[in-house]
Amino acid sequence: MKMLHALFFVFLTVAATAADTPYNETADAKLEISQALTQAATNKTPIIVVFGANWCGDCQMLNIAMTSGASASLLSRDFKIVKVNVGHFDKNLDVAKSYGVPLEKGIPAVVIISAKNEVLYATQEGELANAGKMGDKGIYEFFKRVTASAMAKK
Repeated sequence: MKMLHALFFVFLTVAATAADTPYNETADAKLEISQALTQAATNKTPIIVVFGANWCGDCQMLNIAMTSGASASLLSRDFKIVKVNVGHFDKNLDVAKSYGVPLEKGIPAVVIISAKNEVLYATQEGELANAGKMGDKGIYEFFKRVTASAMAKK
């Protein structure tokens, strides 16, 4: 019985750890974006692609702001969100490059694309690379500004 309890505790710990990682390290980024584009085609919803990594504190802060902070309702209402793992700058670099996102300026980085896969906005200067210092309010103000601009181009 003690063994069963120990295994159950290990299972819960692993599940909790997995839930805390916003970037799926085994996901096929191109496939996820393609699936999002297919869904977006029917309802004309733009897509926010977030490039980041689980080891990145600023990426963690951005994830919290996007899922439970002030930005959450703004983004979930009008956008589909796809998170792309860049590892230690050794994964999905081609995906970022294809959208004109210079990851060497820092992560997290974002691109907003239309349902037709056209770039509506892309970070160019590491605008979110210090998301931790920006805090929830700064991240909200950033998304409020860039999403309004992107929606006007849609």
